[in-house]
Amino acid sequence: MLKYVIKRILLMFVTFFIIATMCFILVKMLPLPNAKAQGRDYNLVLERREKMGYNKPILTQYWIYWKNVFNFGGTSGKGWSPDFGLGEQMYISQNVFDVLKEKMPYTIVVNLYSIIIALPLGLLFGIYAALRKNQWQDHVVSTVVMLIVSVPSYVYAFLVQYFLCYKTGWFSLTVASRETASLFSWTMFKSMCPAVLSLSFGTIALLTRYTRAELSEVLTGDYLLLARTKGLTKNQAITRHAMRNAMVPILPMILGLIIDILAGSLIIEGIFGIPGIGKLYITAINLRDYNFFMVLTFFYTLVGLVASLVVDLSYGFIDPRIKMGAR
Repeated sequence: MLKYVIKRILLMFVTFFIIATMCFILVKMLPLPNAKAQGRDYNLVLERREKMGYNKPILTQYWIYWKNVFNFGGTSGKGWSPDFGLGEQMYISQNVFDVLKEKMPYTIVVNLYSIIIALPLGLLFGIYAALRKNQWQDHVVSTVVMLIVSVPSYVYAFLVQYFLCYKTGWFSLTVASRETASLFSWTMFKSMCPAVLSLSFGTIALLTRYTRAELSEVLTGDYLLLARTKGLTKNQAITRHAMRNAMVPILPMILGLIIDILAGSLIIEGIFGIPGIGKLYITAINLRDYNFFMVLTFFYTLVGLVASLVVDLSYGFIDPRIKMGAR
């Protein structure tokens, strides 16, 4: 098991390095935005780009970039703070890692709220549909789930904005700022509700479909019939045997969803004006800010790889019958 974990971690870092290298080279091949067209001081922009090494060959820039990343302290002047460079098109001359840390709490909180809402509802609807398999309740739940899964999350965002924000006026169109409300205050939660609902629909539908499929398969097992013949009631057989076995493949999926909280939602944050890292990433791509694009690409790539690793390893811990790395 330990050998398998070490091997997976090493492969994860190799994959991360390959993706980071490809992204760095490809983004550096794009032309820099024209400073004059943006109404900026042309000489000042050229001087800043020269200091940041943008005029050097790509491989030289790549070496300098990794050298600065592992040279803790860097431009921020703080100990143990990796230097990912400075903002060139947005947050000009600010350390991109400091900006990332400033935006991170918004993304974590809005996705945390969506997971708290989506997990119990998705499991309950999935269990209910499985227990009413092939009945009208199951057909209704399955149809609604199929419709929700087929529609992108940003469509729900527009519907939520129109009906809950514009028509009824129950919620504001944008999220409250941290200057007016703390992250875990009622004011902040209420302002985040439209974004949370928009993010929750897809997760609820996904969990419902997965839970329904797994529990339906378990309920048809021979060991469940054996449990009934031993004197257990239907509810006892379901709670003691069916639910426990159905949770084996479901729990790793839930762990993956929890880790993916950090990844956030790129489009939803932009629609609702959430000043999180998702909106920051979209802006960095549009403005071609190299340093912001790279640090956010590193972040999303690492979160995806860690989520995949944790989900794979969790199978071995949840179900002792599964031997990770065994032939």
